[in-house]
Amino acid sequence: MKKQAFNPYLPSWEYIPDGEPYVFGDRVYVYGSHDYFNGYVFCMGDYVCWSAPVDDLGNWRYEGVIYPKTADPLNPEGKMCLYAPDVTVGPDGRYYLYYVLDKVSVVSVAVCDTPAGKYEFYGYVHYEDGTRLGEKEGDEPQFDPGVLTEGDMTYIYTGACGKGDKSRTGAMATVLGADMLTIREAPVFVVPGCEYGAGTGFEGHEFFEASSIRKVGDTYYFVYSSILMHELCYATSKNPTRDFVYGGVIVSNCDLHIDTYKPADMPTAYGANNHGSIVQIGEDWYIFYHRHTNNTWYSRQGCAEKLQIMPDGSIPQVKITSCGLNGGPLEGKGEYPAYLACNLFLPIPHQFMWAKGIFHE
Repeated sequence: MKKQAFNPYLPSWEYIPDGEPYVFGDRVYVYGSHDYFNGYVFCMGDYVCWSAPVDDLGNWRYEGVIYPKTADPLNPEGKMCLYAPDVTVGPDGRYYLYYVLDKVSVVSVAVCDTPAGKYEFYGYVHYEDGTRLGEKEGDEPQFDPGVLTEGDMTYIYTGACGKGDKSRTGAMATVLGADMLTIREAPVFVVPGCEYGAGTGFEGHEFFEASSIRKVGDTYYFVYSSILMHELCYATSKNPTRDFVYGGVIVSNCDLHIDTYKPADMPTAYGANNHGSIVQIGEDWYIFYHRHTNNTWYSRQGCAEKLQIMPDGSIPQVKITSCGLNGGPLEGKGEYPAYLACNLFLPIPHQFMWAKGIFHE
């Protein structure tokens, strides 16, 4: 029996932010980091996976732990956290999980024969001479990998850029060979950080973190969290490693810029960092993102909204809702849990700070 889809779409006790959704076979799988209820830092848990039938997006199944923190040779005692991962299917048909630990600047890779089985450590992304990406002189720190495989090449996008840090240039794209580890083309910068945004067309929405990549037709969509943190933006190009042009905001987890039911500069929910991506499920497209709960930054839950990709390739910003994957209003009958994501207006000081883009400073 089909279930009505809510936001957040997973059970109230589960905290899976940084969601990367993919359709494999007849199910949609969501990979993300793993927060805890009342956690005191980001990403405290092992990687777990959830999936749902493509024709029943309210009926999510727990796939269990797919990769424990201690599986990485750099983290045998589990003292480091597993930050936001991404998954891609390699040319050999296996599933490759890319991630970065919280206290090192290299990209780790695990592999599995199935989308949600037991992933095994595979290696580190490295140059031909064996130097790991992130450790070569001139490399910028690696963070939040997003990956896309085409043929025998895999494109990996990484980086994090904070205000005032001129040592961080922007989002990087690196090309890997068929072994999913060895660098074929060294990193190049594809989207600027805020310290290098002047004159680029990205002003005010420069890259902060949360790289994700999708291809729609012949167009590459780079989805990322902007320097404002609460919004997921996108840039497009016909080439995966150059010429990206700013497109706009896909979603804000405090609904800034939405003016259909309030002033555009008024937020309607507490907002903080954001991470997610787009996916086509059946005939429809969706944006997966996360919201914050429990009056903390460290207990984030996944949400999703239906979106439109217009004939010209643009994506109008979507409004955050309680129905999300349902694609329409709640049924209006029966009982609903209190944790559903509703827009609650903030006190004036918070509205003012978010409108000025300084709430996170």
